Amino acid sequence: MNAIMAMEEALTPLGAEMVAELDVAAELAFGELTLVAERDRIVEVLTDLRDRFGFQQLLDLCGTDYPDREERFEVVYHLLSMTRNARVRVKVATDEVQPVPSVIDVYPCANWFEREAFDMYGMLFSGHPDMRRLLTDYGFEGHPLRKDFPMTGHVEVRWDEEQRRVVYEPVRLAQEFRNFDFLSPWEGAEYPAPVLPGDEKVKG
Repeated sequence: MNAIMAMEEALTPLGAEMVAELDVAAELAFGELTLVAERDRIVEVLTDLRDRFGFQQLLDLCGTDYPDREERFEVVYHLLSMTRNARVRVKVATDEVQPVPSVIDVYPCANWFEREAFDMYGMLFSGHPDMRRLLTDYGFEGHPLRKDFPMTGHVEVRWDEEQRRVVYEPVRLAQEFRNFDFLSPWEGAEYPAPVLPGDEKVKG
């Protein structure tokens, strides 16, 4: 029996207990337990996980984006229990408009995590005392971890020697995106006919 199967067997009774006590859905994948909670009950669920089930630490709060869904975002909480030697993941679904209740009163470290999720995805958290951007610049437009955010961004930043200051400009691509052939010249690239001059020496 491998380690993942052993972990799943160890988590199954715990997952069944959580589903019964917390009224949430549960999933097991790759040896990890995931609970799916309703958005309006997240503070209640996390409080019970901390006080009744011993998950004392919020390791991370992050997001996922599914643009095709009606509620495109999932807020994901990763919890650790030192006494149980177990981890649990809790997910809630939301969209660009509906805020998720802040869990700062349950896990104070969620302060920065929620600000990061707001900055990167545009997720809103009601009751947060300081809902500002955390990682991007003051005038940044959009949310860079959304699937529909352009890879080049909207604005580029550079130092202007004449103005002696940092300037913000719309992104300008010096050239179109291209696919490059990184094969060694000693091996020769697989080009269709006609063969390029010199390739016959490699093939010979």
